[in-house]
Amino acid sequence: MSFNEIKQHGTADFPFELYKIDHTHPKYEMAMHWHYNAEIIRVLKGKLSVSLNNRKLEVTEGETVFVNSETIHGATPSNCAYECIVFDLAFLKSGNLACDSFLDNLLNHHAYIFDKINSPDTNQIIDKLFTSLDNRADGFQFKVIGAINELIGTLKEKKSFAYQIEGLSEKDERKVLKLKRILTFIRENFDKELTLDDMAVAAELSTKYFCSFFKTTTGKTPIEYLNDYRVERAARKLLGTDMAITQIAYSCGFNDLSYFIKTFKQIKGCTPKNYRKNSID
Repeated sequence: MSFNEIKQHGTADFPFELYKIDHTHPKYEMAMHWHYNAEIIRVLKGKLSVSLNNRKLEVTEGETVFVNSETIHGATPSNCAYECIVFDLAFLKSGNLACDSFLDNLLNHHAYIFDKINSPDTNQIIDKLFTSLDNRADGFQFKVIGAINELIGTLKEKKSFAYQIEGLSEKDERKVLKLKRILTFIRENFDKELTLDDMAVAAELSTKYFCSFFKTTTGKTPIEYLNDYRVERAARKLLGTDMAITQIAYSCGFNDLSYFIKTFKQIKGCTPKNYRKNSID
């Protein structure tokens, strides 16, 4: 499943945000999505199956993945804890032509950093980056910006980038664009009543082909994706608001409370009530 995430990561004057994720987090299973920011995902323990456009990666403890901007990505954890830093590459532009030209290539998708990062020197930089953003000691902004620049410089030095997406053909690119359009539609309308026909019309496909295309490209049926995304949004509201469970269900597109509870339990392993209670305890 995938949607265009448009939330602000960090602040306008410092667009860097750290997310720590384990089995208690609403987004433990990372829904397929895309955003204009770049992202660095580091696995702390266990295994994370990461999807990047049309490719799958198995990432284990100590390994890191670089997600280029506007890449459709998601992750399925297995007894896993992981961290993500989401940041705006454009913020790194300084007016220095030598540096800005490479950043422009990344931003315009004329260059792509290789996804797997796992060498002693890059790992040392990544440790510094995550620690600085986590601790937020006085002056941490300088350290974070410095570490990101050092990481990109080191990756460029090692030629850990290419001027085209590895394994992504023109046909695959068209599929990615179509999938982005479909998932943006679902993100913008998840709280309404949606049918397969509605989603197929938005995708400009027949319902039969739409279902096949969606399953092939995401690994989930459209309804599975829609339910997963609705439950994820409901989980956030359970933890972040005092809204009644019935109100949350209806606000996330479920028009039947019993079906919401059943679906939530199937996906999260507990009822909405217990999910909220366990987070408080």
